[in-house]
Amino acid sequence: MLRKLPHDEIPRLTLEEARHSERHPVYVVLDNVRSAYNVGSIFRTCDGAGVAGLYLCGYTPHPPHKEIAKTALTAVDSVPWEFHPSIEKLLRELKARNVTIAPVEIARPSKPYTELDRRDYPVALVFGNEIVGVSPEVLELADFALEIPMYGIKQSLNVAVAAGIAVFEAIRVFKENRDYPGDR
Repeated sequence: MLRKLPHDEIPRLTLEEARHSERHPVYVVLDNVRSAYNVGSIFRTCDGAGVAGLYLCGYTPHPPHKEIAKTALTAVDSVPWEFHPSIEKLLRELKARNVTIAPVEIARPSKPYTELDRRDYPVALVFGNEIVGVSPEVLELADFALEIPMYGIKQSLNVAVAAGIAVFEAIRVFKENRDYPGDR
């Protein structure tokens, strides 16, 4: 019979342990995301996934911010994050460190988000503005685009939902292939 664990029985890291824990080679980059609530939700996703870092770019709200704090539930303290006014400069810096740039966007060409490969790591998943998606400048700097298929009448998901799907899939693929040395 199933038994739901009470909070005091759920295994979890302390804040100090989280700050010093090994992280997955996945970065999340937000390109002009406008909703502070979405940003806070993405902080929680990044904490739960153990990503290497979260980059908030352009006019994306960043801590300290009341709405981010409300949805992040202290994840702003456990996730390594930085604010960068220029996403183009950040992406060039990441590329110089051999990080693959992969916007999650409906673009051509693209590949399904489930087709990341071990050679793609470390990878920066870029998520765009809730209305217009990632900027053309991001697409110019991208190595490839990842697409989450849509089967209904809507063309896209909420950015925080899309981030949860793509980030955890990227972690799954990495963990499945972690015995392989990086080719990059």
